[in-house]
Parts: sequence; C-alpha cells; structure tokens
Amino acid sequence: MNPLFKKACRVTALVSSIITFSTAALALDITGAGATFPYPAYAKWAEAYKSKTGTSMNYQSIGSSGGIKQIKAKTVDFGASDNPVKFEDLQADGLVQFPAIIGGVVPVLNIEGIKPGQIKLDGQTLADIFQGKITNWNDKRLSDLNPGTKIPAGDITIVHRADGSGTTAIFTDYLAKVSADWKSSVGAGAAVKWPAASSVGGKGNEGVAANVSRVKNSIGYVEYAYAKKNKMTYVLLKNPAGQYVEPDDETFAAAAAGTDWAKIPGMGAFITNAAGAKSWPITGASFILMYKSPANKASSAEVLKFFDFAFKEGKAMATDLDYVPMPDATTDFIRKNVWSQINTK
Repeated sequence: MNPLFKKACRVTALVSSIITFSTAALALDITGAGATFPYPAYAKWAEAYKSKTGTSMNYQSIGSSGGIKQIKAKTVDFGASDNPVKFEDLQADGLVQFPAIIGGVVPVLNIEGIKPGQIKLDGQTLADIFQGKITNWNDKRLSDLNPGTKIPAGDITIVHRADGSGTTAIFTDYLAKVSADWKSSVGAGAAVKWPAASSVGGKGNEGVAANVSRVKNSIGYVEYAYAKKNKMTYVLLKNPAGQYVEPDDETFAAAAAGTDWAKIPGMGAFITNAAGAKSWPITGASFILMYKSPANKASSAEVLKFFDFAFKEGKAMATDLDYVPMPDATTDFIRKNVWSQINTK
C-alpha cells in the first residue's frame, strides 16, 4: 500500500475517532435552570462531578419562575424551584418533583456600625418593616427588641427580588404565617406587590445581595450562602419557641427535622416557622423538576446520576456552604419512589 495513502487513512481514522469522542462527550452534558437559592451548592457539585466523570452540568441561575418555565418548554433537562409545584399540577404536566437541598433565607441589612447578629427581630416586626409600617431604624419597636444596642437613625430602604423567585416564595410564606395583616394585604408567592414606599428590586439572590451592600440603611433577604460569601450583616430571628437564633446549617437542619417528605404528595412543602428551640424560622428546600417521559432519555439518566452523586458524595460540599444535605432516608425514598417514575430506557 502506498505510504502516503496509509498515512492518510490513519489521519482519517484519528479525526473520525476524535469527532466520535467529542460527540459522545457533548451528548453526556446536562442542562438545568432555575432557582438562585441553591446555585452555590449546585456549582460546587457540578465542578466535582465533571472532575470525576468528565460530564458537565450546565446550570442557569435565573430564578425559580424561570426554571419552571424552561422545564415546561423542554429547553433544559431539569428545572429547579424553591417554590414547590402543587401535586395536581405535576400530574397534569407529567412531571415529578423532589427536594435536593435545604437552606435558610436570611434578612440582611446595611447599617453603619452594626455587626452580623447584633440586631434581633421577631416575625411581626420584620413583616411590618417590609410592609412599610416601620420606616426608620430609630423606631421604638426596634429599640425595645434591642436594649443596649444603639441603632443609628436612618430611613429604611427595602430590597426585594425583581424576578419570580422561590426565595421570595419562602420569605413571604413565612411573613404570611407570622403576620395576619401581611397575609391578607400582601400574601405569599414567587412574586408579590411590595407595599413599602421606599423599595428597590434586584435580580436573583446575587442582585439583592449587591443592592443591600450598596444602599445604606437597606434591608433585604437572601439565601444564607450569599450572605456568608459577601460577608453581609444578618439578623437574629425569634422562632416559634421564643428563642433568638442565628442562621447556620444546624438551625436549618433543626427546622427541617420534623418534615416527613415521604408523606407529602409530590414532596412539595414549605418548612417555614417550624417548631423547635433551635429552628431557623425561614428555612426552605429547593426542588428539582423532571419529566416522567423525557424527550432525551440519556440526558435524564445522566441527571439522575448527577444527583445520586450529589446525595452520596456532595454532602460535605453542601455543609461547607451552610446548606443541609437531604437525609439518607429521604434520598432512598426519592430513588425508589420518584426516580422510578422517570423513563430513561
């Protein structure tokens, strides 16, 4: 055989194998979109999973409402939402839902001279601040809750989510539980009409954190990982047991301890204002949405492998970011009773 012809054949075979390998690698990559609440944990899991398997998990942190829209439009392999979808809606759309991680929503503020955990608030007072009933940090109700702490005067600016948000759903679900007036006049959901006269919106947890850090005398709410990463000033909150608690993975775990996920249709539940002396009042789960009969079965199978990895090997990563991993009993239930409904073959 002509040496040049043999060399050309080898080059052709090599190029063909590279193309085949690249196509296979691309086919394995998986996509998700939605909640900004769990994004730091998902990003850490994705990095570790790619290092171990070579498969990328590309996640768009666009807010829970966006995640629900994208999974319904079938433009991603999974959607993510902190605002759980109702069981009847899951059934109607051919979807399943499971909680992937637990975290806490934390009121954060920007007041000169005030350090993290220095200010105490109860639920009703927090609702009144966000409702615009308390408009200055020198309000007597705030000083009564914080004897011995000099809070400088300053007009309060409310910072809230501008996009449809599961973090907002968790936060407003809590406010509706602790304030009858909030429940009747504002309500709860992924998007509400914010009543305070002085307020500004931010996109995603990132946007709210940035605005609170920028605007003096402001108060907002973010998932705790964002507060920790940005070294923000958080408040202590009074829980149903009458205790003022700090936000961290231990108080989030205490709040979630009484939730029996296996008994909840569609596994969708808010766990705000939970009982327990150590419970953080604004705790919530973030949920994954997938189709029972996915268009791309191979990608859906890879999504399940990714979350199986996260449940088994991602616990320490989640804890390092002050999230709470799902308990083993819950993840076993998810594998047997939720993932079994997804047709990946």
